[in-house]
Amino acid sequence: MQIVREAVEGVSTSELAERFEVTSRAVRYVLKADAERQTDAAIPVSAVSVKVTAAELEALDAVLAKAGIESRAEGLRRLIQAAGGVFVPDVQMAVEMARYRASLHEVGNGVAQIAKQMAQANRQGQGAGPEFTELRLAQMRGLARFILDSADEIDLLLRRRRDAMQLQATAALREFAHAAE
Repeated sequence: MQIVREAVEGVSTSELAERFEVTSRAVRYVLKADAERQTDAAIPVSAVSVKVTAAELEALDAVLAKAGIESRAEGLRRLIQAAGGVFVPDVQMAVEMARYRASLHEVGNGVAQIAKQMAQANRQGQGAGPEFTELRLAQMRGLARFILDSADEIDLLLRRRRDAMQLQATAALREFAHAAE
């Protein structure tokens, strides 16, 4: 964290690398990781101040109230996020769903490998037991397909949700623009 603090104070990457006995590339990685951590954690790192007329402020308050947004800060945060095309209201949920999808893919691939081994055992004549019947093999293949399809459905759900949020953000931007007129 000392590298981050000193970089914020204006110390160059090469000076930091020399001082901490690491490469310049390592310093850049540390700074990039810290920036991503702050973004992922949704930690507000900057304040925005703007002067507006009384009429503009009233119009902003009216739009916020109509949208059910309780504070100006939250309204401006949403506006900024929407303007950047990054309107993601719940980063934690998105991360958890991505992990869940990856886990489902791992399980599905594992089940597919089991089915493949069962089929190979049957071809080699080693599948005489009840666990290697064609019915069991078909069930394993079906389970693998179900798990992999579930993971794809989760991905599609997240993409649709993100697209819907972007449309809502665009609509909010239009309301802000029309309210200012």
